[in-house]
Amino acid sequence: MVEMSVAGIALDAASRSPIVLLRDPSGRRQVPIWIDQAQAQNILAGVADAPPPRPLSHDLMVSLLRAGELQLERVIIHAIEDNTFRAVLKLSRLDGGEGAEELLEVDARPSDAIALAVRTGSDIWMLEEVVADASIPVDAEADAEDSHEFRRFLDSVSPAELVRHLSKAQPEPDAGGDDSGEASDDTSDTSPV
Repeated sequence: MVEMSVAGIALDAASRSPIVLLRDPSGRRQVPIWIDQAQAQNILAGVADAPPPRPLSHDLMVSLLRAGELQLERVIIHAIEDNTFRAVLKLSRLDGGEGAEELLEVDARPSDAIALAVRTGSDIWMLEEVVADASIPVDAEADAEDSHEFRRFLDSVSPAELVRHLSKAQPEPDAGGDDSGEASDDTSDTSPV
């Protein structure tokens, strides 16, 4: 998974629809998510961190979470289905008097999830597959430089050296199966309700 941050709100030049832009940590890929005007205003109000005179819907949701002793741990945007992004809220709550936390998962529109995340300071995560499918390059000059460096590396290395390098880089399969257990944890962590 990739931790994303809100880079801003833009307008689609053709449709004039708002787009929330999520950026990866390297700052080189952005994922645009088309939203409506009300959703854009909710996200911008959360980013501005200036309380409105009366609570907006997402401010009310945050108050309800607190009243129910729930905390938004993170938002996970986990799929694109029929050109629609899918997201879940990962919530924790105190379990009785013991203080143990239990994770709850709630299906949400990405725009609502992002609006809640910016208000609560929660992390926004996206599956790498979703980032790869939906992202647009941000820094074409840096990408071109990386491509040039990679070509220069390929030109300077012999096939035998490349094979040795790749064989060293491959992890040894674990007989105990620990690696596959970790991957299944990530998968189960991001499945919708």
